[in-house]
Amino acid sequence: MFEFAWPWVFLLAPLPWLLRLVLPPADSGETALRVSFLGELESLSGRRARLRLPGWRQQAPFVLLWLLLLGAAARPEWVGEPRPLPASGRDLLLAVDVSGSMEYADMHWQGESIGRLELVKHLLGQFIEDRRGDRVGLILFGSQAYLQAPLTFDRRTVRTWLEEAAIGIAGKDTAIGDAIGLGLKRLRQRPAQSRVLILVTDGANTAGEIAPSVAARLAAAEGVRIHTIGIGADPRQDGPPGLLGLTPGLDLDEPTLRAIAEETGGSYFRARSSEELRAIEETLARLEPVAQPPTQARPARPLYPWPLATALLLGLLLVARSLWPARARSRGTRR
Repeated sequence: MFEFAWPWVFLLAPLPWLLRLVLPPADSGETALRVSFLGELESLSGRRARLRLPGWRQQAPFVLLWLLLLGAAARPEWVGEPRPLPASGRDLLLAVDVSGSMEYADMHWQGESIGRLELVKHLLGQFIEDRRGDRVGLILFGSQAYLQAPLTFDRRTVRTWLEEAAIGIAGKDTAIGDAIGLGLKRLRQRPAQSRVLILVTDGANTAGEIAPSVAARLAAAEGVRIHTIGIGADPRQDGPPGLLGLTPGLDLDEPTLRAIAEETGGSYFRARSSEELRAIEETLARLEPVAQPPTQARPARPLYPWPLATALLLGLLLVARSLWPARARSRGTRR
């Protein structure tokens, strides 16, 4: 169906004629012949002298040009039939720990030892890519929590932001409570049935202004479901020594992570290897999306370039026609 997005623009149609009535005549700058006895000539002939105004044939191109410009400004468009938009099953925020301990290389991927954050990027990146119909966002936290990507259907961009995350970008410590608080702030405006936060960390809360237990109670009150993932190999397994011979896996506060999940109706997962983290990803993928009211949109194809291009072509023709007599006169004078 053809329609104009801004039809009120056509109210400006009489603007040139109104300006002609209000503004004084323009001075062409050319020498004019003034007849002082014009009145006597009119009395002798019995007729009044009439000014020769441009006829409708001369005015028609300019009227058409003005109407074409108005038509382009009114944004003509062809509106198609309503089409359903993909409904969001969930509003899902990923909160990923990027503190210093996430660099510890006690995980394995395709036969190589890699850091914990690198494994999260490999597996959760594909998890983000597969969340068709969900709004996905990303929080990175260390000593502080930052919203790296807001809730969006653009899953590829969120995955790119995750892959570009660097160790220590948010500080060396771990502020689990602040990460939950920031996620709660972003999710509380969404429908209560679809608020999901996935928290990935390898340590205990060592920074921030909000205690994890307090943040979990606030999340439960707002209906935000939190799934927690504790990542890191068991301290008993062989691996590269940490600072002063300590194994960072000992820092994981499993009781707190389990309590956060239980308080909010979520689940706690322990990822000691890439196989376990992949299994966790599959478990999270089986979460049932929440049905929301379907939305529809009518695709609109803009048509304003056509009248605009026609007006431009007509304007060029009028300029060429006005310049042609002057050029012809100049050639005649030279001869």
